[in-house]
Amino acid sequence: MERPRLRMVDEQLKPRGISDARVLDAMRAVPRHLFVDAAVASHAYSDSSLPIGSGQTISQPYMVAKMTQLLELQGHERVLEIGTGCGYQTAVLARLCRRVYSIERIDFLHHRARANLRSARSANVMLKLGDGTEGWVEYAPFDAVIAAAGGQEVPNEWMQQLRPGGVLVMPVGKGGDHILIRRRKLREGYNEEKFDACVFVPLVSETAHV
Repeated sequence: MERPRLRMVDEQLKPRGISDARVLDAMRAVPRHLFVDAAVASHAYSDSSLPIGSGQTISQPYMVAKMTQLLELQGHERVLEIGTGCGYQTAVLARLCRRVYSIERIDFLHHRARANLRSARSANVMLKLGDGTEGWVEYAPFDAVIAAAGGQEVPNEWMQQLRPGGVLVMPVGKGGDHILIRRRKLREGYNEEKFDACVFVPLVSETAHV
């Protein structure tokens, strides 16, 4: 699967503005096919999202790379991830920061991600089954927050748990139509930038045993 992975980087990511060398290296290195069902593994490096069970999806490679690039990680950061899913985005982040704290609300996916990340040898990751909208106050403040689900607004808890100067990236919007935003927390308030239109699963608070 190495050849399709390299082709994914050269044909899908670079032409669309993914230029951070560390992000490109991480996308080349993480075996995306290990994070999807065997039935769709042949499509793991295609330019599309894929089902991972429980009504959830693994984001298309470009969106994973874009959101990661917007975080501007240097290697020392502690990152809060909302929505572990199958663990693919988590594995990419783990190659770029000091530690990832990732929360998943669906127990099936939480356990699946744990197994996937073990297979991918991602050691600097802490996983939690719970309500991601509450963040993870025990380990705050974080240098960055990334959410793989779209909501109408950014939960206050995430901004409170973000250190001054830290960055938050998430899709915001109604229904299935979202805009990717980046917020940088200031000592007072924040500034916000808008990027790609996108479609994400909705941000949901309660945990689910499915």
